[in-house]
Amino acid sequence: MCTYLTEKVSVVGSGKGAGGWFKVTDSSVYFDHPVHAPFGHSLNLDFLNPELGPSHRLALELSTSTARALAQAILDILETIPSELLAQEEAN
Repeated sequence: MCTYLTEKVSVVGSGKGAGGWFKVTDSSVYFDHPVHAPFGHSLNLDFLNPELGPSHRLALELSTSTARALAQAILDILETIPSELLAQEEAN
């Protein structure tokens, strides 16, 4: 069963693909059938730059437990960043 559960997020960052580093501008987060991972369904993350074409895409297919652990690790790290470093990052 397809869930069609999808969130789109504008992002600022870079990704590395087969052709090297590229600017990432968009992300999709969705729960659906994976293409490669050995699960019936997976939490899928796509990072891309549509202006550069389909070859400029990074894709992840994660188990739900891995996705939760990754999300928690991201939140934990963000909570420990010194405020002066956050101020520098936000100024850029």
